[in-house]
Amino acid sequence: MISKACVAATYQVKLAEIARCPDVELHVVVPPYWREGRSRLWLERAHVRGYQMHVAPLALNGQFHLHFYPTLGRLMRQIAPDIVHIDEEPYNLATWQAMRLARRAGAQALFFTWQNLLRRYAWPFSALERYNYAQAAYAIAGNAEAEQVLRAKGYRGPVEVLPQFGVDPEIYRPAEGPATNDVLTIGYVGRLVPEKGVDLLLRAAAGLGGEWRLRIIGDGPERAALQGLAAELGLGERVEWVARVPFAQVPAEMARLDVLALPSRTRPNWKEQFGRVLVEAMSCEVPVIGSDSGEIPHVLGETGLVFPEGDAAALGRCLELVRDEPNRRGRWGRPGRQRVLERYTQAHVAQRTCAIYGRMREARQG
Repeated sequence: MISKACVAATYQVKLAEIARCPDVELHVVVPPYWREGRSRLWLERAHVRGYQMHVAPLALNGQFHLHFYPTLGRLMRQIAPDIVHIDEEPYNLATWQAMRLARRAGAQALFFTWQNLLRRYAWPFSALERYNYAQAAYAIAGNAEAEQVLRAKGYRGPVEVLPQFGVDPEIYRPAEGPATNDVLTIGYVGRLVPEKGVDLLLRAAAGLGGEWRLRIIGDGPERAALQGLAAELGLGERVEWVARVPFAQVPAEMARLDVLALPSRTRPNWKEQFGRVLVEAMSCEVPVIGSDSGEIPHVLGETGLVFPEGDAAALGRCLELVRDEPNRRGRWGRPGRQRVLERYTQAHVAQRTCAIYGRMREARQG
């Protein structure tokens, strides 16, 4: 597997689970770090048992679509893989590089995609995409609409709809102690950007009666504007702004909420691809509310509340339902955790990934 995402320790849990599958010898190629703007996400080594990790230099580090691995050819010859799992979009240079090297090595290859908007790319990305569609033996789509995009753009091979990573239910677990707070605690966790719809949450909360407080955990370019809106709406001390929470503390922060909201709104160049905070909150038995942007309704199923994106009044009515339900964790929280255990754990994602490898082998042999 080739994955820059797996520099993060939390994502390495899936690798360890894949390595436990019968008849799988796993090698993972990761860079020493991934650059995000001016910061670097350095490789963590937390869940590395059962498989071999190869740290390889990355050219054009930080360029999502143009990065590649200069030493990947040598690694391919050393490992001699049967299957090459490329954890990148099909229009990326790294995918094209790995796909060509896999073909040269006589290996089958698959790629991953989140892209749920039908977009046409200029050369050379369009050419990279066409080549990868033609050469791939399999594709994994992170959401249902991503599969539709693949088909609309001409990919004809087999596809599995499966998120890139799951959650660890032993880390994201229900809080110990009282099931609810004395005051209804509404939470948002994520980037403060227009497409996440935090302004809608503020407007919805402003019309909510009774006692409540809102914890907004995250940072981003909209922070000052959102704080200004909160003041304009007269929310005052009811809103708590938490810019930074250490990653290890996020599960505890999540578990203390009475409800988590993700009011995403679709933009011409963006649609909610999954909403990872939803399954994290669900795993903590926290009721969740989400808009109908992208994959959110599919993630929630019947275990959460869904409202039309952009509709602050509808979001407010969802908040009222949660506020007025004394057994809110029993009604929405526990079914949500059960849905995570059945569909969205790291172990479940790993098992389904291994099943894909098995089908690829069978197709080649048959």
